[in-house]
Amino acid sequence: GRRRRRWARMFWTIFLSLLLLAPVLYLVLNSLVPALLGPQDLKAKYGAAWSLVTGGSSGIGKELARKLLSQGLNIVIAARDEPVFEETLKELKKQFPKQEIRQVKANLSDASGAWMADVKKATDDIDVQVIFNNAGFIITGFFEQHGIETHLANFHCNLTANIHLTHHFYGKLIAKGLKGCVVYTSSSAGFIPNPFAAMYGCTKSGISELAASLAVEGKARGVDVHAVHPSPVNSRFTKGGGNDVKVHKMEAFDMAYKFATGPEVLPDQIFSAVGRSPVMIDLGGTSVGMRLAVHFIGYNLLTYAFALAAPLMPDYRNNVGKKAEGKKAA
Repeated sequence: GRRRRRWARMFWTIFLSLLLLAPVLYLVLNSLVPALLGPQDLKAKYGAAWSLVTGGSSGIGKELARKLLSQGLNIVIAARDEPVFEETLKELKKQFPKQEIRQVKANLSDASGAWMADVKKATDDIDVQVIFNNAGFIITGFFEQHGIETHLANFHCNLTANIHLTHHFYGKLIAKGLKGCVVYTSSSAGFIPNPFAAMYGCTKSGISELAASLAVEGKARGVDVHAVHPSPVNSRFTKGGGNDVKVHKMEAFDMAYKFATGPEVLPDQIFSAVGRSPVMIDLGGTSVGMRLAVHFIGYNLLTYAFALAAPLMPDYRNNVGKKAEGKKAA
């Protein structure tokens, strides 16, 4: 009996120590180390000449493109064919006249992936070693309030497009033995329940899982893979990202975005973490806080609490009973 109690005490001591030490180690590797070491020159780090950014016409993507160009990298920018894309290209070419900027007009919501032929054509004579899969948008409201076509367009832009791009460029890096990085703009929505934005949470969870799995396969072969989870950032993505979708007003979003940063602050934070931090790069207090909440509460219990509390949420009350796309309210 005494021996059994000793083993039980030892087990609980180790368990509780790990429970408390893991968040400390996470904070050191995720936040402290990158902040102390500062932004890296990705051109020098990977011996790269070319980079690629999707969703580079505005927001985070545009600022990532600006940062890459400032480090002397040439860049391929893929984005929707709209006036803001042309304006961004004009601005960046004027600011960085010595770098080559290639444009690919691509609707990443297209399920066929036909746009990938244009990406391959624009890059078949170069080695793209620094890849930022950034494009994405969110649709809000109850799941049934949007048509299946809208959900699938969101799914393809946020997830399927990244699979097309990663399979091509990551595959080329591995085949040629080149160093590089593949960085996804994911979200802390990928590791918490996402009522009223179900497809967004689904796709971001998928992206983060893809990054985690590829990181294990690629790290020892010279390819760093990360998923970035920013805290709220002011950009067009909450307005459909340029896509023609109805966005339902969400009070939780409005509250969170009162504390949002501008997209221009993210590149330095991301460039500080690539190849140094754990695979998941959590940026800002909101994202870090959510990670710690899931660690201590647990995903399953957190989901159950959300489900029980849902009817009390303003967004639930404001949207329940609203008619779906193309349908009349019952």
